[in-house]
Amino acid sequence: MCGIAGYFDAQRPVAPELFDRMRDTMLHRGPDGAGSWLSSDSRAALGHRRLAIVDLTPSGHQPMLTGDGRYVITFNGEIYNHAALRDELRALGFKFRGGSDTEVLLNAFCHWGRECLAHLSGMFAFAIYDTLEKRLFAARDRAGEKPFFYRHDGRRLLFASELKALLAHPEMPRRINVESLNHYLAYGYVPRNLCILDGYAKLPAGHWLDFALESGALTIKAYWRLPMPASAADASPNELLDEFEQLMKQSVARQLMADVPVGILLSGGLDSSLVAATAVRVSSAPVKTFTISFPGHAAHDESQFAQFVARALGTEHTELPAEADNIDILPQLAAQYDEPVADSSMLPTFLVSRLVRQHCTVALGGDGGDELFGGYAYYTRLFGLNRLRQLQLHRLGMEPLMAKLLPLNTPGRNALLALLNRQPIEAVITRALDPDMRRQLLAHLPPVHQESPEALFAELIGSRKGMINRVTALDFQAFMCDDVLVKVDRASMLSSLEVRAPLLDHQIIEFAFGRVPEHQKAVDGDKKILLRGLAKRLLPPQFDSHRKQGFTIPLGAWLQGPWRPLIDDLMHGGSPLFEPKALKRALTSYQSNSRDANRIFQLAMLETWRRHYRIEL
Repeated sequence: MCGIAGYFDAQRPVAPELFDRMRDTMLHRGPDGAGSWLSSDSRAALGHRRLAIVDLTPSGHQPMLTGDGRYVITFNGEIYNHAALRDELRALGFKFRGGSDTEVLLNAFCHWGRECLAHLSGMFAFAIYDTLEKRLFAARDRAGEKPFFYRHDGRRLLFASELKALLAHPEMPRRINVESLNHYLAYGYVPRNLCILDGYAKLPAGHWLDFALESGALTIKAYWRLPMPASAADASPNELLDEFEQLMKQSVARQLMADVPVGILLSGGLDSSLVAATAVRVSSAPVKTFTISFPGHAAHDESQFAQFVARALGTEHTELPAEADNIDILPQLAAQYDEPVADSSMLPTFLVSRLVRQHCTVALGGDGGDELFGGYAYYTRLFGLNRLRQLQLHRLGMEPLMAKLLPLNTPGRNALLALLNRQPIEAVITRALDPDMRRQLLAHLPPVHQESPEALFAELIGSRKGMINRVTALDFQAFMCDDVLVKVDRASMLSSLEVRAPLLDHQIIEFAFGRVPEHQKAVDGDKKILLRGLAKRLLPPQFDSHRKQGFTIPLGAWLQGPWRPLIDDLMHGGSPLFEPKALKRALTSYQSNSRDANRIFQLAMLETWRRHYRIEL
C-alpha cells in the first residue's frame, strides 16, 4: 500500500521540486520512503511514497526500473499471487534482484504486456512507462480497491493516488463539476469515472489507460467486467458451499502473507467473523483480532459480539475503546477524502484504523460480503416494492409533484418517490435527494444536461435479469467501489494502515456473480443465505448470523449535540454551492432521525470539503 504519482508533458520539462511536493502530499500513504524518477528529456516523471509491506529492504524501492532501463513502474497495492507468478516467470528465464511483488509485476508486464492483468490476483493501481516508445500504461484493480485520479488536457497527463497531489500544482484549476455535484447530492458519493472537480477524472475499476507522450492521445478500456448471473440449476447448495469455502481459504491464506504484523478487523458480524474463522484454519501462527468499542453508546457498540467470536475461535483479541464525538476530526477527514463522501461511518473506520495501526501494519476486513452475497437490509424490502411497482404508478409522471408536496422528513418518502420514478426501482431506492430537491439546491448554477444519476445507475444494471442480480451488480459497481472502498482506503491510509479484503478476491467475485443463483443470496424475508450456510460450518451454533448492525455512530444525537455547529454554520453562513432558500428549507426540516441526519451530514461535509480546498464555481 503506497501513494503513486505521475507527470507527463509533451512540451515542457517537469519541474522536479514541484513534482516532489505533489508526491509528498501523500506522505501518510507511504511514511517508509520516497522516490522519484525523471526521464532523460525531463518530460516524464513518476513518483512513489512507500509503505513497506513485502520485502522491507531497499530492493523494494520505487519507482523501479528493469535491468535494461526501458520500463519504470510506480505501484500501489498488493499482488497476492506474486510468489506463484515469480516461479512462473523464473521458469521463463526472468531474473529477480529482490523479493517484492513490484518486481514481479514489472516482469509480468515485460513478458505479457497489458495481458498481464489477467494473471494478477490483488488490489492495485500502477503505472509503467516505456522509455523507448514514450508510452504510459496504467491500470486499476477489478473491484476498485486502489484509487487513481488523473487530469488530461491534451498536452499533459497528471495522475496520483489522491486528488490533493494534483491540486498541489499551482496551475491546476479548482472548479466544481456541476454534473458530479448532482450525482453526489443524489447518492452521497461521486461514482465511476466522474470527479467532483471539472477537468479531472478517475480511472474506473477494471480498466486500463494508455497515454502516448508525443501525440497526447489517451485511450481507456475495460479489461474485466462482472460475469452475467448464474442459472438456478448450475450447482447444489452444498456444492456451492464447498466451492466457496475453498475459495475463502485460498484468498485469506494469500492475504495473510506479509513481512509485517497482520491482524483481523473483527466486528462480530457475519462477514468479518467468516474471515477470522477462515484465518484460524489456514494460519500456522496465532491470529490477532481487533475490535473497537464506543463507551457510553451501547446501541452502536458491537464489541461484545466480537468478544464472543474471538473466544470461540481462540484468537488473540484486542478491544480498543474510542471516543468518537470530536467535531474537530471532521475537517481533517473532509480534507483526506479528496472528493466529498456522505458516509458517516468514515469516522469509526478512521478511529479503528488509527488504533489498530499501533499494533499492526496490515489488517484484513470483511468488505464485499453484502454486495456479493445479498446482505443489505433494503434488499428484502425491495420484494414488496417491486410488487407495488406492478401498479405502474411510474407511468403517471407524478414524482415531481409528490416531491414538492411531501416534506423531506416524511416517513417512506424515498420509497414512494422511487415507485413514481421512471427508472428501475433498484436504481433509485438508495437515493439521498430526489431530482426536484437537487434542482432547488442547484437552481443558481448552470443546468445539468448530462446523464442523470438515476439513468447512470440504470445503465450499470444493464440487461441483468432478477431483482437481486440487478441490485447486487449495481451496489458492487457503484456503492461499494465509490463509497465503501473509498471510505476504507482514505481512512486507513491516513493512519498508514493497509486494509485488505479477502472477499474481494476476483475469483470470489466471479463465483458470487457467475456461479451463485440469486435465491442463494436473498429472497423475500431472508438474505445472505450462502454466507449463513458457511457460518454454520465455521462458527459456533450460538453465533447469530442474522444480526446486522453495521459500522455506525449516533449521528442524529451528535448533530443535535456536539456537532450542532455544523448545522448552525450552514444555516447562517450558507454555501455558494446551494441556493440559499432551498438550503434553509433542507436544514429547517431537520429532525434527529437517521434519514434527516444523513442528509444534513451530506450537505455539511460537502461544504467543509469545499472550504478546505477553496473550490470555485
